[in-house]
Amino acid sequence: MTIEILVNTTSIHTLDISVAKAAIAPLLSDRDTLLANEQQLTFAIDYPREDTDPRELSEIPEIRLWFIRLDTMYPWLPFILDWKAGELARYTAMLVPHQFHRTDGIQYNPESLEIFVMHKTLTLINWMQEQGIERRSRLKAMTQMLGYELDDGFFDLIEA
Repeated sequence: MTIEILVNTTSIHTLDISVAKAAIAPLLSDRDTLLANEQQLTFAIDYPREDTDPRELSEIPEIRLWFIRLDTMYPWLPFILDWKAGELARYTAMLVPHQFHRTDGIQYNPESLEIFVMHKTLTLINWMQEQGIERRSRLKAMTQMLGYELDDGFFDLIEA
């Protein structure tokens, strides 16, 4: 069951993440609910722009700031984002410097992306361990979506 969070202009301009909190809170009730909603979260962003504004949503500072605030509250959010619908890539674009090319798509700053991937991986390792959720295969899949391969040795090092 897909969970869609509608983010409107007012929420963005006031940095109000209550709509996200309301949607996410029930998912945290227990481990089974959390697992049942893995990779089910999407965002619908209602942010009117001028017809002449060529920017993608992830290039608008106000929207990025809203997502930065959300990320500070839920640093493990990639776990429930709908990766297949492109939410992981879009979420990453909200938090990582990038350029958008009409033909090549999103081109992340490589160093920033590497820091982001490692930060999210380490955050999720700890959070998933607390939740009693298997980590390795899920995190390997997530990082592969962003162009990175994690070796088992990395996990062995962290879990030692």
